[in-house]
Order: sequence, then structure tokens, then C-alpha cells
Amino acid sequence: MTISMVDDRKTVRRDFDFVVWGASGHTGRLIAERLAAGAHGWRWALGGRSESRLRRVHQEIGAPAEVELVVADADDEASLRALVGRTGAVISAAGPYQLHGSQLLRMCAQTGTDYLDLCGEPIWMRQMIDRFEGDARRSGARVIFSCGYDSVPFETGVDVLQSAAMKRWGAPLPRVSARVEFTDVGGFSAGTLASLRATADAARAGEAVQDDPYLLTPGFSGPRRPQPAGPHFDERLGVWAAPYVLAPINVGNLHRSNGLRGHAWGEDFTYDEMLVAGPGEGGRQVAEAITAAMAAITAPGASAADDPPAPPAGPSPSYRISFHGSGDGRALNVTVQGVGVPGYDASARMIVEAARTLAQDVPDAPAGIWTPGSLLGEPLTERLSRQGILTYEIAEPPHS
Repeated sequence: MTISMVDDRKTVRRDFDFVVWGASGHTGRLIAERLAAGAHGWRWALGGRSESRLRRVHQEIGAPAEVELVVADADDEASLRALVGRTGAVISAAGPYQLHGSQLLRMCAQTGTDYLDLCGEPIWMRQMIDRFEGDARRSGARVIFSCGYDSVPFETGVDVLQSAAMKRWGAPLPRVSARVEFTDVGGFSAGTLASLRATADAARAGEAVQDDPYLLTPGFSGPRRPQPAGPHFDERLGVWAAPYVLAPINVGNLHRSNGLRGHAWGEDFTYDEMLVAGPGEGGRQVAEAITAAMAAITAPGASAADDPPAPPAGPSPSYRISFHGSGDGRALNVTVQGVGVPGYDASARMIVEAARTLAQDVPDAPAGIWTPGSLLGEPLTERLSRQGILTYEIAEPPHS
């Protein structure tokens, strides 16, 4: 009898359930801390290229003695192959992924090793889909991009909204808008800024059209909803909004998620996303300043010298994402709220729960390259809610 590679991957017991790759970086360390605090029963390891730095992280986070160190180099195929051969899944926090992640993803896709990351680099993601989705399907690997702040709150928020619409009216809402608000978050992480710059450089090099909403849905293109390129007054909310620098990745992931679900939200589904600046003249000025700052960050030759350091310990910041779905005379609102710095502890919490969902709640999920929402769905939303990482509130708009 012939045994498929998918079956073989599931029956061979590997040394670890998870390896945290990039564990000596700031976000990788936060992921490791999260596992050290609550990964009882899981077999996991710290991975990276410097044994001394990994050892220091191991000691400083108080990891159990049985947590091993796995040393490999992102540019060394033999060491990466040895790493992925020992684990059921890799949790990768080593970006920018387009500079450091292609070899690792290829190894996972070819060896049937599950892979989760925090990627917000749509051009690189499309390249990986084109090159390695076939390998992942043949080997049984489940590859899940964007398991952090981009794009878990956005995917799960739209999923909650559309599920509620289906229960009320038996049909999804074709238009969804998201408005993002922060409280004392203090900007983006250094890793996020590095990824944004690398992606902007790739777009300027002509490798892909970054602002194509269907960049991550090969073979499909639907209606395009205008995304304002500058300050925009939102009549519905009565506030000024600015272009949101993470919108291209969230828009792309939402359309890919819809496609992977068999266009459950309709082939005419559109989605837009902006950052709330505030009401009145003050809001307009803030929106202008945000627009200028985002243009400077991704300008040719932009320097990383002014990137923010890791945020100091203190009260957790918060964020709120307001989703408004509409169409055919119907409307529905969903508010998603979370705590933590998006590129740091918030993302660390989310990717750990995504990994647990895959391993524990949907262990037989199909192979391929996925978004968190399309593969992990409601079980992930329930975990995030149960852990207090995200909260979801559904409400019908006034006069809907």
C-alpha cells in the first residue's frame, strides 16, 4: 500500500511541536515568553543563528530546562533542513521575510512542516504562493501568513460580521469598511517599519503592484473600491481619517480569505480600511501629518536610524477596529478591541493562539498556503476571545 506524504507527515513523531524561529529578536522573545508561561504539555524549542543569544533568552525568560536550543542560519540550506525536520511547526518571527524568510518557507513547504509567521509583506507572500503552494499541498504542510496584528483582528472581525449577517438575513454584506483607532500605542515596531520599507523597495523595483487588492488571489480579480490616498472626511462617523499603512496587507488578506472560502462573502465583496485621526480641524491636521509620516517612512532611501526602540514596560495600550458592513438596504457593525502594542506583545499573543488552534482544534486542516481566518476560522476567534486578547461586539447601526 502506498502511503501519501500527507499521511506520513502526520504519523511521524518529531522532536518538537513548535520551534520559535528568531527567538532572540524582540517579538520572538515575547512569543517564547508566552509559551514559557503556558505551554505545559507542548514540546518546543528556541531557534536562531546565535547559540549565545538563544541561551541568554532561555535563561532570562525562565524557560523550562527541557526547552532546547536549535541553531541554524537563514542562508544555510542544510541547517534549515535539519531544523524543520525536527519540528511539527515553525513559528517565525524573523523578518523582513522577503530578506530572510524564503529558504525557511521553502523547506517547510517541501518537508510537510507547518509554518506560521507575522508577515505583512504582500509582494513576498504572492511570490511564495506562486512558488511553493504546490509543494505545500503535496507534502501536507499548512502555511499560514500574517498571524499577528496584521491580519488576525481584521480577518476575524470581518468573519464575525459576515457570520452575523448570514444568521440575520441569509446573505453576506458586500461592502465592509474598517476604521482603526489607537490609544497610546506609540507608533509601529521596528520590525514593521523594516518590512514596510522592504516592501516599498520591492514595489518600486516593479516586482508587483502592491496596492492591487487582489494581489493575493491569483487568477481572480473583482471590483475595486477606492482607497483615499490622503486625508478623508468620513461622513458616517463625522471624523477625519488617514490612509492606513497596513491597509494593503489587510485588504489583500481579506480578499484571499474570501477566495479560499469559495467566495462565501460574494465575488462582489469589497473592503476598505483607514486610520481615524479625529473630528474637526484638529483631526484634519492629524490626518495630514499621518499621511506625510507614512510617505516619509517608505520613501526611497528612508533610514532606519529613527525607528522606535522596543516599548518600555508599563500599562498596556489598546486599539479598536470598527467594521461597518452594508448592502441591499442592510447594515451591521462589529467592534473589535484588543490590548498590547500591535507589532510586539499583541502579535506574540495572537500567533501563539493561532499555533495552538492549528495543533489542537483543527489538526486535520488541509494543506496549502492560507490566511488565519480561512484555515482556523471560528476556533481561533473563540480562543482569542477566551484568552482576552480580542473582544467582539455586534450591533445594528441606528436607523438600519
